[in-house]
Amino acid sequence: MQETSLLFIKNAMIKTMVGKDFSSGCILTENGKIKAIGENLSFPAGASVIDAEGRLTTPGLIDGHSHIGMFGEGCGWEGEDGNEMTDPITPHMRAIDSLNPMDEAFRLAITGGVTTVGTGPGSGNPMGGTFACVKLNGIRADSIILRDNFAMKIAFGENPKRCYGQAQKKSPSTRMATAALLREILFKARRYYEELTEFENSGIDDKKKPAFDMKLHALLPVIKKEIALKAHAHRADDIFTALRIAREFDVDITLDHCTEGHLIVEELIKEDKYIFVGPTFGGKPKIELLHKSFETTKVLSDAGLKVSIITDAPVIPQESLALCAGFAVKAGMNEEKAWKAITITPAQAMGVDDRVGSLEAGKDADIVIFNGNPLLDIGSSVAYTIIDGKIVYKDTDKRRI
Repeated sequence: MQETSLLFIKNAMIKTMVGKDFSSGCILTENGKIKAIGENLSFPAGASVIDAEGRLTTPGLIDGHSHIGMFGEGCGWEGEDGNEMTDPITPHMRAIDSLNPMDEAFRLAITGGVTTVGTGPGSGNPMGGTFACVKLNGIRADSIILRDNFAMKIAFGENPKRCYGQAQKKSPSTRMATAALLREILFKARRYYEELTEFENSGIDDKKKPAFDMKLHALLPVIKKEIALKAHAHRADDIFTALRIAREFDVDITLDHCTEGHLIVEELIKEDKYIFVGPTFGGKPKIELLHKSFETTKVLSDAGLKVSIITDAPVIPQESLALCAGFAVKAGMNEEKAWKAITITPAQAMGVDDRVGSLEAGKDADIVIFNGNPLLDIGSSVAYTIIDGKIVYKDTDKRRI
């Protein structure tokens, strides 16, 4: 289907995620952007029209911690490109170089109203490489990037221990070693930055310039606080270790998974970091998941913390993001906060809220029209998914257009 320059949605029950909602509103999009939103908008000549017929209409859903396109659907070992487990410290790995937009998971995600994700390396390595924020429509990785290298993945707890100490009989085999390896590379990166800065400010010849180091160069945005460390940490002590290291090196950090966050909420209030909670649905296959609960999002959001809900796809299928938010609401999370946890809050955490996460004039026309309310009704479905003003899914087709 060709992209329509003008798209007009009418009779929509609109949740904007910022400011005023509309019980019967309209949205006009032009050239992939939202041009106007409100009540009683004039119908422009030549626009394609969607009559929402009172359906709930929201921004495209956003998952801030996924591995979609990195671990292929139904591909077995050959489709797993998310962990470079030949070296525990790989900051120079980039998600975009493993990303496969032709993965079936992209199409399925769109059927669930998910339009944007932060995807990247898994948690096999203490430092795994950078995450990328991408849209889910397109066949070429380069064309769907919303923000490349927006965070540097690090991991604590069981996963690095299992992948190296248990499987390979090498370091790290303890939490101490994981922390030590991270400190070592951050010490080196800080020194590399200081030496580069001194060279650039001194005007001396190239013979004095620090030798190029690809790993350390990849960490410069972290040291300069241009991007955050993205810390896989389930258990309370791992969360505190992640925060301790970030404080030691004066770098930014987000807390991802945060499974025991509800047990240390007073401490997390002091830190005031972005928190990505999940994957919460399913069993507890690891010791560090013993306190996993959908109540975590309620406790943390009630405390005023900046909480996003995640699938950790493919752990939970990407298209089930709204379902995860629904379970959080069932466990007591405020519905409005739950909606924000899968739209505007992850957009803010990834630094892309100027483009996505809410329905406002000037932002990307990423819009979902639902049959019902997926946070309250498990039987609800998506009627339309729209990305950049283009209808990429509608329920009459059951496929990407």
